[in-house]
Amino acid sequence: MKSILIVGLGRFGHHLCMSLVEKNNEVMIVDGDEECLKDLLPYVTTAKVGDCTDVNVLKSLGIGNFDICFVCIGENFQSSLEITNLIKELGAKYVISKADSDIHAKFLLRNGADEVIYPDRDIAEKVAVRHSTTHVFDYAEIAEGYLLTEIQPIKEWIGRTVKQTEVRTKYNVSILGTKKNGQVKMLPGADYIFNKDDHLMILGLKEDVDKVLDRLR
Repeated sequence: MKSILIVGLGRFGHHLCMSLVEKNNEVMIVDGDEECLKDLLPYVTTAKVGDCTDVNVLKSLGIGNFDICFVCIGENFQSSLEITNLIKELGAKYVISKADSDIHAKFLLRNGADEVIYPDRDIAEKVAVRHSTTHVFDYAEIAEGYLLTEIQPIKEWIGRTVKQTEVRTKYNVSILGTKKNGQVKMLPGADYIFNKDDHLMILGLKEDVDKVLDRLR
């Protein structure tokens, strides 16, 4: 369980808040509009109405006590930048700020953000990948440049073992697990035989995973 501060309760902030609460974190929320907080009051540890571009408001929150501070302001980049900077100066341990563009991200990282997220871009990219082929079931970037993707086996793999297909050597990706009828098996051995009904969880650099996806289109 972590202690988390969320500044800005738009649509993304709301979804983030509820997800963090469901995972048993202690969450404090702050927004300048009281209406944005009302529906979350039963779930959060603390809620406060205030203008977080005011350093005195931020000081009253005890910034240094939170494990993570999220700045989820999307419509006013100037405010997002100011708040990110002030929170870091007040001793925040880790600041994650929402960005809408690469240029916003660069400024946020230069002004106190430890990490920047692009929720709209990330969702759009994930949806695009999933619906560009009928054989991709899920898709996520788990580290910079690395993708974990759930796919159907390439046709040439079906009926052959992991060793015979030389997945690692030929495609430079790793098979972390297989899923069939809701049952997941992690790290299949070299003698595992691919079935046409399998879902494979593959991990690799984006350019290598993309080569696998091209074979499925």
